[in-house]
Amino acid sequence: MKNVFILGGTGLLGYHTVRELLKRDYKVSTVALPPMPAPELLPPEVECHLGDINEMTDEQILDILAGKDMFIYAAGADERMVPEIPATHFFYEANVIPTQRLARLARAAGVKKFVIYGSYFAHFAEEWPELNLKKQAYPRTRLLQEEIAFMEGEGQMDVMSLRLPYIFGTMPGRTPLWAMFLPQIQGKEIVPVLGGGTAMVTVQQVAEATIGALEYGKHGEHYAISDTNMKHKDFFQMIADELGQKETVVQVVPIEQIKPAMAQYDEKTAAEGKEHGIHQAVTAEIQNRDAYIDPNDTMPLLKYNKADIRQAIVETIERCLEDTKINM
Repeated sequence: MKNVFILGGTGLLGYHTVRELLKRDYKVSTVALPPMPAPELLPPEVECHLGDINEMTDEQILDILAGKDMFIYAAGADERMVPEIPATHFFYEANVIPTQRLARLARAAGVKKFVIYGSYFAHFAEEWPELNLKKQAYPRTRLLQEEIAFMEGEGQMDVMSLRLPYIFGTMPGRTPLWAMFLPQIQGKEIVPVLGGGTAMVTVQQVAEATIGALEYGKHGEHYAISDTNMKHKDFFQMIADELGQKETVVQVVPIEQIKPAMAQYDEKTAAEGKEHGIHQAVTAEIQNRDAYIDPNDTMPLLKYNKADIRQAIVETIERCLEDTKINM
């Protein structure tokens, strides 16, 4: 039986990955931040430690990793965080330094496979050099996170990165992060969006792709996974429909109409001493493009299955609405 450690096993992606690992007869242990989001979230056969791994000593971590064959890094800060200036320092400390330390300790403990949950912004930083995304704090540090982990594993431990796009799904005890989109649409007659689109997957597909990376991945490879590519207009229309706003018009507007306001927002944020990991004016440029990924590039390699993305979106938004009512 293969023995897997997952950092962040009580988060959305970690939870579904734990479930899929158990279905495939892996032995699973995890360290996750307290509190447990729901009673009896994980089955008793999962060895679960609640705590901050970054506050543990090297010796404590080596004890936890003793006898583990594989490590899944399902933790870290994403681009929604708006830290104090400079954002690069925040994301470096949040994502790069812990990954380097844990990859080093995993290698020392004899772990042979190490998978990072990364971001598709790293993929598009390479695909769209004209946007200079490598100079933006979030994609810059995501790329560095991958490279440092690859170098830590070189010759002894296979390290792979999953570059994740928009993800849909639910779990017990946590409100989906997509709840943040609802105020942009609720009660609005017209909802402006830019003309681009995005790749999408479900939480189950992330879990399946993770195991695919563990079983079939090659050292130093980054896998940008996808199932469905969808225009932002269609995505927002789905949300409006779930809100019962059949008369809401989701309208594509030119970037020239939105980018100046986003640039002003960047200035306001900077005046408050904060900075986005991707500046809002740059985000506008991204959302005006099709951030699409061909699923055929990774699905056959990692052997994850097709999914009903539209149904996953509906279930996710329904859960957001349920939790919003409960918390009102």
